[in-house]
Amino acid sequence: MDIKYFDINEDGYSVRCKMMTGTKTREHERVVVCTHGFGGNKDIASIQKFAEKEVGKRKNDAVIAFDWPCHGKDARKKLELDECFEYLTLVVNYAKNELGAKSIYNYSVSFGAYITLAYLHKFGNPFARIALRSSGIKMYQNMRDNVSAIDLPKLERGKEVEVGFERKMKIDQKLLDDLKANDIIQFEYFDYADDIIMLHASEDTFVPIELAREFADNNVIEFIEVKGADHPFRNPNYMDFAIHTVVEFFAPEQ
Repeated sequence: MDIKYFDINEDGYSVRCKMMTGTKTREHERVVVCTHGFGGNKDIASIQKFAEKEVGKRKNDAVIAFDWPCHGKDARKKLELDECFEYLTLVVNYAKNELGAKSIYNYSVSFGAYITLAYLHKFGNPFARIALRSSGIKMYQNMRDNVSAIDLPKLERGKEVEVGFERKMKIDQKLLDDLKANDIIQFEYFDYADDIIMLHASEDTFVPIELAREFADNNVIEFIEVKGADHPFRNPNYMDFAIHTVVEFFAPEQ
């Protein structure tokens, strides 16, 4: 598998990307965009493993992963929802304009899955098919839960606070307000449902499976429960199942 690191520098942004392909050709008719969860990055093992399976099965495909704002190698320090949308737009445009993609697919996890769903409502759907794992259904509450009890009053007074795991990032009340305004539960996805699958772990303590199942049912989205798995699918067997399911879902139409 050929791996290339590059930046998309446009409109004052610099999106740090990683492209994985089975060939060294310049153009790829099919491109899969992979997005990671909160606190993750483009180099996480699960994305690498997915790319190996995808281009191993379809060597002419390209898989692009990128760092969300304030994640991985990204230079930004403050997380803003609009900039997440902008990054996804820039990557999609790169796939179309630079790689010549005729079909773009999306495999997104947790925070990335939330961004993808919010993006569909706000901008429409540029993806042929979408696979979501461990989707962040209530991202406003999840993000607020990341703020310590000491920092909550600061946030409410209009101050910036830091959240995160290995890498810390700044957030403010505007981010929480934007997440609440873009609550995906209030939106309808019937127009895209046939081209979406959701995989969710039965033992997910971050996003309870009942919540994810209800969202899928309300939008007539195919829902696949992975019994025994946890939110990050740490067990390799469950991760293998998820990757196999997504690769098959992205199979070219005959």
